[in-house]
Amino acid sequence: MLQQVLSYQIADSIDIKAFKSFFKSDLYYSDSDELFYKTDNEQFIYIFKYGVVCFLNYEAIKRSEFLRIISNYCKNPFDQNLTEEFQILTNAPKNKIGFNSIEIAGSDIEVLRLIMLTVSQSVALDYYEEQTTKLIEETNHHTQILEAKGRLNISGINLKKYIGKTLVLKNRISENLYIFDSPPETWDDENLTKIHSDLKRTFDLQERFRDIQEGLNIVKDNLELFKDLLQYRNSYRLELIIIILILVEVLNIFWTKILS
Repeated sequence: MLQQVLSYQIADSIDIKAFKSFFKSDLYYSDSDELFYKTDNEQFIYIFKYGVVCFLNYEAIKRSEFLRIISNYCKNPFDQNLTEEFQILTNAPKNKIGFNSIEIAGSDIEVLRLIMLTVSQSVALDYYEEQTTKLIEETNHHTQILEAKGRLNISGINLKKYIGKTLVLKNRISENLYIFDSPPETWDDENLTKIHSDLKRTFDLQERFRDIQEGLNIVKDNLELFKDLLQYRNSYRLELIIIILILVEVLNIFWTKILS
C-alpha cells in the first residue's frame, strides 16, 4: 500500500501541553516535546514542539482543517509553511529506500513513526537553513559596506538586535538538538536502527546540520568583529570629547588670565 507523508513547519513553536489537553484522539505516544496520534485506520498525526506537524495519509481538506485548529496553539505562526513530502510503500518484499520514497516490509507503527520523525527533522532543518542564510546575507551586506567605505553603517542598538536574533536562533537549534539523536526505540531494534541510518543519509541530516552550525559560526565571528569596531569607534569618540573638553578648559584659563 502506497502511503503519503507530508510534514509542515508552521511556526516557531507549538504549545504541546495545551494542545494535548484540547485535542481528544487516540494518543499513541507523547512526551513534553512530541505528540503522536492515530486518528483513524492508517492515518496518523505527529506534532513537535519546534513548530512541525506531520501527516500520514491525510487528504488536503483535513490537513488544512487541522492546521487551522492547531494554529491557535502556535507561537509566531508562519504566513507560508515549509513542507516536505515522502512516500511509503508498505508490505514490500524487503526494506528499500530511494530518493523520496521508502519500501518497508510490513507496516509496523514504530517504523511509520520513525519515518514521520525523520521527515519532520528534515523540514525543521529547511527552516533553520533559511534563517541562517538570511543572517549570512545580512552579515555580508555590512561586511561589503565595511570593505567599500572603511566603516560600519550599523548603530549600536541595531547591532545588539542583530546579535540577539543570532543568539535566539542558536539557542532554538540547541534546544532541539535531541531531534538529531537516535530515538530510544532504535537502540534495541536492529531493523529500526538500519532504517533510521538510511533515512538520515537520504535526507543529509548530519551534513545539513553541520552547514547550519558553520554558517552561524561565521555570523558569530563577524558580529564579534563588528562589536569590536563599534567599541573602538565609541572609545575614539569618548577620547575626542575628553580632548575637546580639556582644550576648552585650557582656553578658558588662558582667556581668564588675559582679561585679568
